Amino acid sequence: MNLMIDRQSTTPLVQQLATQLQAWIAQKRLRPGSRLPSIRQLAREQGLSQSCVIEAYDRLVAAGCLEARHGAGFFVAEHRLIEPLFDQPLRDEAVEGRWQQFSDGHAELLNLCCGWVPSSWRATDAIALAVRQVSRGAVEDLIDYCPPLGLASLRAQLHKGLGQIGIQVGPEQILTTQGASHALDLLVRALLKPGDKVLVERPGYYNLYRLLRQHQIEMLEVPRTASGPDLQVLEAMLERHRPRCLYINSLYHNPTGSSLAPKVAYRLLELAREYDVQIIEDDIYADFQDGAVTRLATLDAEQRVIYLASFSKTLSSSLRVGYLVAPPALIARLAELKMVTGLGTSRFAEQVVAQMLATGTYRKSVARLRVRLAQHMAKALVQLEASGWEVFTEPYGGMFVWARSPGRDFASLTREAQACSVLLASGSAFDPLGAASDWLRINVAYAQDERAQAFMQRAGCSM
Repeated sequence: MNLMIDRQSTTPLVQQLATQLQAWIAQKRLRPGSRLPSIRQLAREQGLSQSCVIEAYDRLVAAGCLEARHGAGFFVAEHRLIEPLFDQPLRDEAVEGRWQQFSDGHAELLNLCCGWVPSSWRATDAIALAVRQVSRGAVEDLIDYCPPLGLASLRAQLHKGLGQIGIQVGPEQILTTQGASHALDLLVRALLKPGDKVLVERPGYYNLYRLLRQHQIEMLEVPRTASGPDLQVLEAMLERHRPRCLYINSLYHNPTGSSLAPKVAYRLLELAREYDVQIIEDDIYADFQDGAVTRLATLDAEQRVIYLASFSKTLSSSLRVGYLVAPPALIARLAELKMVTGLGTSRFAEQVVAQMLATGTYRKSVARLRVRLAQHMAKALVQLEASGWEVFTEPYGGMFVWARSPGRDFASLTREAQACSVLLASGSAFDPLGAASDWLRINVAYAQDERAQAFMQRAGCSM
């Protein structure tokens, strides 16, 4: 077996070995039922450690390429479904265009329009410490199911944090979820049925649009202004269609970066009462708050607002910990639905987040993140203006700027971006119907990269 192991490559030796063995099997150079060299033999032939060969074989067993036979060794699987190793996604052009920002296939490009902060900005040391502390703690936090409402220690911390931002609720009104998307899905399943109508902002959150479409919910578009939803259009929609819900991103709106003005917030609550509408307030960027802000949940005296948030943007996208706040009766329904559809959330992940909240490490890391984002926001706004870009509004927090270069369509912007090794997301993704748009969501956390600066200058000055 002639394998090419490159010890100068940045690719780990285990990955090189497993990938090449998989290729031999896929090309039928190793037939089904064939016995592979023993661990000791292959390690000796390739000059590798036995632990390296063991891990490579184990990965191939997990991928369905090999079978491990006790006392006999490793054999090519008789009936195999070879899955890609190392989380390499199967290609689907229709899906890739929509979800390319999540793919590792563009690692060489700067993802200027993505929805998260750089990994280097995350509190990785604090997360690692919390993981170690939880791992050394109670064994049930490692192996047991999580309670239906969520881990009690986390909900206690959430209850305290909500009180600090003016949302006065009881612990029985808090339900943990696997991120904000999970919370939205639970709410759609619990509150709506096919054919129901809901109000959504335009532009807005593309994953919400696709979720509603999957459940056959009719979306009524309300334009987003610099101070919140267009109240005139909203009231006309309420009077004409009598929708069930309004979905709103009050603070640091995705993608425009705008925030709800107090007078708009009060009017929204008046309209909700007048037309008997449930408001779902997505506050996923809650902890990017810096200074006084307006949230509907803090003004809601009639429990018409369902509030949801998440730690994905500020802490970790992989931990998948979010939560929602609603009246107790609805929380009970959502908890049952949560258990039916997924047997709850991750006890381990929730314990890690609870640990960071209790020790104050989360608060400190978010404070640093806010300062860094504010600095990058100020610089990005200056650079965009200097390059001739039009900005929808000047955000006072968060990480998004909604901007366009007058006279340029997305195709021409993409050409300029490619020349600068920058990846863009089409503005059409933020339209409920996918209508063409020359606006771009720019993540200011990446705007100081020289590739981003070159793109903004080229796209703005070559009109």
